[in-house]
Amino acid sequence: MKPRITLKNIAKEFGVSISTVSKALKGSHEISEEVRQRIQAYADYYNYKPNNLALQLRNQKTSVIGVIIPEIVHHFFSTVIDGIEQYANEKGYNVMVCVSNESYEKEVLNFSLLANGSVDGLIVSVARETQENKIYKHFEALTKDEFPLVLFDRIIDEIQCDKVVIDDVGGSFKAANHLMDVGCKRIALLTTEDYVSVGSLRKEGYIKALTSKGIAIDENLIFKLDDNKGLTPQIEKVFDVPNPPDGILAVNEIYAANALIIAKKRGLSIPEDIAIIGFTSGLISKFTSPPLTCVEQHGFLMGKQAAELLINRIENNAPLVFQKEVISTNIKIRKSTSLNF
Repeated sequence: MKPRITLKNIAKEFGVSISTVSKALKGSHEISEEVRQRIQAYADYYNYKPNNLALQLRNQKTSVIGVIIPEIVHHFFSTVIDGIEQYANEKGYNVMVCVSNESYEKEVLNFSLLANGSVDGLIVSVARETQENKIYKHFEALTKDEFPLVLFDRIIDEIQCDKVVIDDVGGSFKAANHLMDVGCKRIALLTTEDYVSVGSLRKEGYIKALTSKGIAIDENLIFKLDDNKGLTPQIEKVFDVPNPPDGILAVNEIYAANALIIAKKRGLSIPEDIAIIGFTSGLISKFTSPPLTCVEQHGFLMGKQAAELLINRIENNAPLVFQKEVISTNIKIRKSTSLNF
């Protein structure tokens, strides 16, 4: 007896998407006659029968979009979710949110839970562990099946889908220039490991700003922090280098707030002795003492644009070419870099 085959089996045999197989079996003229005939012959030989329940689940519109974020406590991601929800609700969609906790395995589990007919499409910011390991099979499976997908903030260049990012290079460039404008000569960078896409891009902007002013890059002032270890002892090292910095650029507000607390404990005046700027204008930045100057990322706008891209893709209103939206940043000046605010 010949084994029972599925659309997925046929797609794997011919190296095409499940959608292509489905169209070929329906006689769609979008697929070349040669490919249609080969797929049909293969399906006939193995006596392929469609799984009516699976088809019903696949074709049934849920009016729900799924969102997977790396962490829930980060102010930036909460503003993105607000933007997604507002736009989605206006268009008649509900939103289901899952958290990967920066874990590859948890991210894969979230994919399997959501992309099984529970939602019409996904909006995802990639987990740190996924970026570190560079294992993208779960993303590739979705795009091969032409499942609507939008990546935001932390993206994967190799994955073909719509994307929304902020101008990380430009934001960091503006931040470093602001520190130089207020008189900083030795600027430390608190960043992530390079495999985290946003950290790498923000380091690029920092280097670009310093070199544009003729300042040589001092690798001793670039600190790559590991969030899985205590931040305080890692950031303490910033203040222990010979000829310590008079300015700090942090790639998020948590790093910036920790640096500010340590500086004050060491008796440094802010911004007179050291100026500090971070990314994200969240509650932490507003209520530190002094309040932190920051790069505003406009997460709410990012969320709205991500939802718009996804819903257009779900409703077949999107262009054939995938879109990449880049959101500009601006500097919110507060007293951690200027006494005049």
